[in-house]
Amino acid sequence: MKKRIAYIIATWFGSGYFPIASATAGSAATLPLAFIAAYFGGLPAVLVSAIVVYIVGTYATKEVLKYTKHDPSIVVVDEAAGQLVALLPFANYLQGNLESWWIYIAAFFLFRLFDIVKPWPANYFDRKVINVHGVMLDDIVAGVYTALVLWGLTCLF
Repeated sequence: MKKRIAYIIATWFGSGYFPIASATAGSAATLPLAFIAAYFGGLPAVLVSAIVVYIVGTYATKEVLKYTKHDPSIVVVDEAAGQLVALLPFANYLQGNLESWWIYIAAFFLFRLFDIVKPWPANYFDRKVINVHGVMLDDIVAGVYTALVLWGLTCLF
């Protein structure tokens, strides 16, 4: 039972089994949670969501890693945590706001870019930290980069 629940969480409710671009599928599957948390709860709800996904995802991923190689493509809960981190600076603005849907789309694409490119220190966590923390933290860093770039772009425009 523990193994089954860990796989459900680590694959972000099965989105990690998507046959191509499973990480992209996991990021996309996070957007409904991000929308609900931001729309109804603003920053506190998105922050709590990100923390809970990170903590529960860490435990689930640790369990899955007992049966797989390091950072298997089916594990996408790390993308879920990173995608939520990317939206943190905008959470209060998104609260009760249906007109800013473009922020979710921009955050999604920027997050995918940073998750693929893995600028330092994301690449350090991805390549050198060969445990559950490496799996999770490279996506948190990608989320932080996304938040900073998107925040900068919104200030410019």
